[in-house]
Amino acid sequence: MADGSVKDQVREFVLENARSKGINQVSDEQSLMESGIIDSLAIFRLVAFLEDNFRVRISDDEIIPENFQSVDEIEKFVSGKLAKKGEAASTR
Repeated sequence: MADGSVKDQVREFVLENARSKGINQVSDEQSLMESGIIDSLAIFRLVAFLEDNFRVRISDDEIIPENFQSVDEIEKFVSGKLAKKGEAASTR
């Protein structure tokens, strides 16, 4: 996994996406969809980024706006998946 916390890496990905749309600042609580930073195409890039960087599997039924609303929500979602993955690994 790359350096930095989950939130730092998510924030960097979101900022890169925002910059491509001419937006230079994003708060962790800001709605990424309402502000146009994340659209339906960007969701799929975000999911691929999260799966690659954090080695988590995101199923189709988890790709809902609530999980990708803001940097804070994405971080909570990924951290929850990592915690479950850690629990599964420790019970083997």
